[in-house]
Amino acid sequence: MYRGIYFTADQKTLYRINYMSRLISRVLAPLVSFDCPDTDTLYETAKQIRWSDFFRADTTFAVDGNVANSRITHSQYAALCLKDAVVDSLRFKTGMRPDVSARDPDVLLNLYIHKDRAVISVDTSGGPLHKRGYREDTVSAPMQETVAAAIIRVTGWKGSIPLYDPMCGSGTLLCEALMHFCRIPSGIFRKKFGFEALPDFDPQEWNAVKIKADSAIRELPEGRIAGSDLSEQAVHITKTNLMGLHSGTRVRVIRSDFSALPTLENQTIVANPPYGIRMGKHQDLDAFYKKLGDFLKQKCRRSAAYVYFGDPAYIKKIGLKASWKKPIQAGGLDGRLVKYELY
Repeated sequence: MYRGIYFTADQKTLYRINYMSRLISRVLAPLVSFDCPDTDTLYETAKQIRWSDFFRADTTFAVDGNVANSRITHSQYAALCLKDAVVDSLRFKTGMRPDVSARDPDVLLNLYIHKDRAVISVDTSGGPLHKRGYREDTVSAPMQETVAAAIIRVTGWKGSIPLYDPMCGSGTLLCEALMHFCRIPSGIFRKKFGFEALPDFDPQEWNAVKIKADSAIRELPEGRIAGSDLSEQAVHITKTNLMGLHSGTRVRVIRSDFSALPTLENQTIVANPPYGIRMGKHQDLDAFYKKLGDFLKQKCRRSAAYVYFGDPAYIKKIGLKASWKKPIQAGGLDGRLVKYELY
């Protein structure tokens, strides 16, 4: 029915997929992807899509265009062509003309053209889903929430043993660990999703999905998640960010240099050490990472440590044998998540 459109939302970060799957089951295939050597082809192809399946009479929309390595070279002009195709198609077939709202559209269309191949999609999230909503403040270069969530999941931590972050920064890893254990929906603070503007959106069914998801939230036992940082400001920011989350006050955060911490035996250690600009121009990074390696070896016995290196060059400076290394590209960094089994 909704031929040629696919949705860009990261479905794993929505409350639950059961409601959305009912909507999306009709629109996932086939994908709208077509050869697009010029703007005439873009306009004529887009004009054939049944846009009335996605627009009500009062719906506003916008187009986000991105062009790379193609004969069409202007992203804004390509977006304008798609906008014109939508408006002309709806006006011809239904007599209605949706308004464009660049600031807060009900429906956001994404256009991506790469090597003369175009993809048109509908954004059902209504904004970047990595923005959880718990961040009130940050230190410099904070880890993206979805990257932190991925790291927590890769560790395999289920909550049977304590989890500790010895350089917590803004507390992103601690917040994501808390959300993971307590089953807090990642979109719990989001006021609106893009799919709510679709014609067949059912508010009652969506409310039922949210109630069911919220009812699955569980308490965090004392002492299960904790962290520390040398910076008093970072500790304050972490506590503030945790405060808005369910059981956030049960996460203990203290000010301490990691080398001064007591032993952290039989725990899951997660860390995003400072690197490059985050350390300052005059810091000795080689010495810092050696100090971190000594801390893990001497004070974290019978634990597993998962360390994210924004710059893989420092992996060899830590002086420990890695169990594995996994690439994680985020924020322009070609980073690595490294696991260390500590005995």
